[in-house]
Amino acid sequence: MSGCGCEIEIKNRDQRRVLILLLAINGVMFIAEFIAGIMGNSTALIADSLDMLADATVYAIGLYAVGRSLLVKAKAAHLSGIFQVALGLGVLFDIMRRAVIGSEPESMMMIVVGVVALIANTVCLVLIYKHRQDEVHMRASWIFSKNDVIANLGVISGGLLVAYTSSHWPDLIIGLLIATIVIRGGLHIIKDANREKSQQQVTQ
Repeated sequence: MSGCGCEIEIKNRDQRRVLILLLAINGVMFIAEFIAGIMGNSTALIADSLDMLADATVYAIGLYAVGRSLLVKAKAAHLSGIFQVALGLGVLFDIMRRAVIGSEPESMMMIVVGVVALIANTVCLVLIYKHRQDEVHMRASWIFSKNDVIANLGVISGGLLVAYTSSHWPDLIIGLLIATIVIRGGLHIIKDANREKSQQQVTQ
């Protein structure tokens, strides 16, 4: 059975299943966290929700790429990296706006939603773990999932600091850190995808 391609088909089917689960989790958490961010007036929560949206897009693009050529997978990862950088820049703009006009983030909302998001992203991390060394589109999903867990811990820490200091600055600082993580992750994926594309074009 070594030449039947069964192993590839099983691998593709497993990747699809994982990506569908990741897409569903991140899609739901984006909506919930964005609403919570608006209600709680929290830049960190909004930033984290947009990170969820970026990840959902990454997983959707990755789902499209499953079973296709390595060049298509590299192009899909490149597109997801660009989208992630764009969202990160959007968060930076919102942070600057709130730094000027002010904000009053709800610390308890940040902490509770941050904990729920952390649980969701830990599940995502477990699901994607065994695919972390697969093709570039799956490596992108692994990197974004790791970044999400870090961002969630930041949101929880920010909520605690907002409660302790009675200041909006911890929320803005955590939002800035999340935006930086998002942009950095996006740039990393773009670099990885460009390297993969160059290798594929050389072999063609």
